[in-house]
Amino acid sequence: MVQLSDQNTDAPLSKSFALWQAADLSDALSRQTADLRFDWRNELPVLVIHEAHKLSESSVRSLRALPVVLIELSGNSAASSHVDIVAHSEEELDALLGCIALNPVASVTCCQVLRHSENVSTDLGLLLESVAYGTLQNGNEFEEWLDGRGRRVRPEETSPTILVNAGVEDVELQLNRPKLKNAFSASMRDSLVEALRGLATEGDNRSILITGKGSTFCIGGDPAEFGTVENSATGHMIRSTANAAPWLDVLAARITVRIHGAAIGAGVELAAFASRVEANKNAWFSLPEVSMGLIPGAGGTVSISRRIGRQLTARMCLTGERVDATTALNWGLVDALVE
Repeated sequence: MVQLSDQNTDAPLSKSFALWQAADLSDALSRQTADLRFDWRNELPVLVIHEAHKLSESSVRSLRALPVVLIELSGNSAASSHVDIVAHSEEELDALLGCIALNPVASVTCCQVLRHSENVSTDLGLLLESVAYGTLQNGNEFEEWLDGRGRRVRPEETSPTILVNAGVEDVELQLNRPKLKNAFSASMRDSLVEALRGLATEGDNRSILITGKGSTFCIGGDPAEFGTVENSATGHMIRSTANAAPWLDVLAARITVRIHGAAIGAGVELAAFASRVEANKNAWFSLPEVSMGLIPGAGGTVSISRRIGRQLTARMCLTGERVDATTALNWGLVDALVE
């Protein structure tokens, strides 16, 4: 029987992975005896492929269905579209495998969602993201993250979480939790949806500017609210009915987002829907959800991958790396650097 994995129980998890030449992998996948299973509890669910652009069309179809992270090890600048992420050196590969080993289920799920939401409608992409996110909320990796960081409680807020400054020709929506670095709470989400819904009225063509008050644009979801929804099914319904992403997508042509400081998690996911994203030189971006045992849940698997492609999106998700403003501009995550 041809097996895709090459388990070595004596090796550390981050060192236990399958390494294939493209021709050998194509040949293996063409056989009826190919065993596509992975023992994900005991080995890293990863396939590392040399020269992935040489994979046969039939093997590419099989690989897309596998619950693994597909990595190309290549020293070339050109990347194959068949893989989830590219490692340009063995050192980069080692670092990437180390990240995946910490949260392998979230890593695979993230790549599956990015793979299958490519070139689909916004509605379907958001549905795939939300269902996968809800599944991971019940997983061991997220539970371990919750246990490790402890519970937090916020005092009741009296100030509006979104400030609206409406003019005749333009409207500014400002995230307004500056003391908490504009952590994206349920209240802020609901207020943003309400404001955007009102701006979608027929005949309203005003330009929309979204900014953040204080030193930081948005640090993402409020840590105090993680794990507080009663169950993942309820969470899915909330994301399906009270999500700012569809409204940002509808209004995208009119929206400019201006980012300063950090744009983390939901902060960059929602911003990426806008037709124009501006950032100052001290801005930086990060998607830390996989390190929490989750995936982006505010629309980022749709919005960010449309801007920079699914391979760079997967890189941001799996590594959680901090992307500076210049790199974000080069990637297309932002459209301009401003003072």
